[in-house]
Amino acid sequence: MIESAARRLAHELVNRREAINRELSRNGVRFGIYKNGEYHDRLFPYDPVPRIIESDEYDELEKGLKQRVNALNAYLKDIYSDKRIIHDGVVPEEYVYTSAGYFPQVNGVTPPGGIFAHIAGEDLVQGEDGRWWVLEDNLRIPSGASYPLFVRDIERRISPRLFRDVRIRDNREYPRLLRKAMDFVSTEGIAVVLTPGRYNSAFFEHAYLAEKTGAALAFPEDLEVVDNKVYFLDYAGKRHRVGVVYRRLSDEFLDPFAFNPDSVIGVPGILSAYRAGNVAIVNAPGNGAADDKAVYYFVPQMIKYYLGEEPILNNAPTYMPMFEADRKEVLNRMGELVIKDVAEAGGYGVVFGSSLDAAAREELANRIKEEPRRFIAQEVIQFRDIDVVDPKTGEMSPRKCDLRAFVVTGKNTHVWYSGLTRYSSVPGQMIVNSSQGGGFKDTWVLAPESGVEHEYGAETQVANLLSQSRHHSLSLVTASKADNLYWLGRYTERAFTTLNQFFPFYERVKDTEVDAFRPFAHALDLPEDFEDFDGFVNSFLYDGSNPDSVRSAVTSAFNNAVILRPDLSSRLLQYVELAMTNITDAA
Repeated sequence: MIESAARRLAHELVNRREAINRELSRNGVRFGIYKNGEYHDRLFPYDPVPRIIESDEYDELEKGLKQRVNALNAYLKDIYSDKRIIHDGVVPEEYVYTSAGYFPQVNGVTPPGGIFAHIAGEDLVQGEDGRWWVLEDNLRIPSGASYPLFVRDIERRISPRLFRDVRIRDNREYPRLLRKAMDFVSTEGIAVVLTPGRYNSAFFEHAYLAEKTGAALAFPEDLEVVDNKVYFLDYAGKRHRVGVVYRRLSDEFLDPFAFNPDSVIGVPGILSAYRAGNVAIVNAPGNGAADDKAVYYFVPQMIKYYLGEEPILNNAPTYMPMFEADRKEVLNRMGELVIKDVAEAGGYGVVFGSSLDAAAREELANRIKEEPRRFIAQEVIQFRDIDVVDPKTGEMSPRKCDLRAFVVTGKNTHVWYSGLTRYSSVPGQMIVNSSQGGGFKDTWVLAPESGVEHEYGAETQVANLLSQSRHHSLSLVTASKADNLYWLGRYTERAFTTLNQFFPFYERVKDTEVDAFRPFAHALDLPEDFEDFDGFVNSFLYDGSNPDSVRSAVTSAFNNAVILRPDLSSRLLQYVELAMTNITDAA
């Protein structure tokens, strides 16, 4: 039943794949990748065939994910306070203090609510034997939840009947879970999502989650720290106390006073406010000490140490060159293993030993001997392929894929009943990472046979974001957003009034007085060097390079509206986007 429903939905969506991807692109659903050392902004392609995970299977994953994240939170609390796990010899201190993600600036700080990893992105793969393996723990600023959220909304609009007919767990609870976690740790004041700016590759997600959680979207210049308290500045210069900051920029750029003095995208003094307990930061600074690729090796021991339990989920079999026995194993079996540079991220610094020639293998072996802390090695897991619609042929094509599961911790720990399924760009490619190309698809987590979905807990059910949205009014509009609102209005009005003038004129002269466009252009103070009537129409309506064209006005309106997504709503943004789409397609 479910499989057939999935195939029916896929059939409906395949024909609209390009249209859906265009809508995603226009809404800013894009991702940054590096190619030949240069950064490129690209569409994060969507595949219409959903990934389906059975209810019982996901229930087991849920238990394992909660266990793992609870242990990692305990580890972070410990290493920044008592350091018992170091004293007891479970994790060697050199692995803690040499981690690039360990920051002594937050040593001794217990964050509000005692939570470090409020949002965890757990990357898993499923082996050909059906077993799930954890490849990475992402505890800093894991991204990707917005993509399945947004695309599910599109899918529902395309085929609402099909979603009523199948027992799929609803994925729309994520913003509610996130907001509940933010409210639980908030000190005093409003909630904000801190973004580094409009041109960050994940800006869409920042704005979208701000909208869905009812939090204010803040740029660094919108926040200031006074007397160790964080304030949000509105367009009138009035301060609003901030109780929780969901930050979407890395530790090293968060506060130029505490980390990188050259940072121009941070908030000076925010770490002092955090250390004083006057603001919660989601996720906590310093979390990188727990998602270091080398520290990953010790997570099963953490679970046993802090929880007194056996790990439910499997680590990929891992070798640590810092240990002599493991180093010998790695050097002897380099051609069979995958080698990872712990200093790299985004799928970079990952080398399959089988792909290296003798000289390259020797060079890597020497680097491992010189810097054993910098590398780990893992057994190659033969994980399952998943069907992807080839955009060129329309045929099904196998791809390797992973699953980023999201775990949200507030008063309780919850696993989101969805996830980001990413697939590789070409058949057989083992590295599955958005930064390396490839795309994503929706993840269907099935409900039990009874059709009753799992509950997230009573405290979630009574969450009411309407009260939060009342605070999200014009009083929280910053000076920069007021400017965006002004120009959105100006460009929208320009397009509207221009078309109101144009259409009556066009109907009057299109078949007869074709030269009448010249006095019309003159009346509008437009250039009079158009070759003919068609050239005038094309320039006046459709030429994106002409700043006086209707298309330019609509595009400028959309560029301002994108920044205002949390204030306008995605639905209103879609109307502006629809206008841009129509005039672009017409051109």
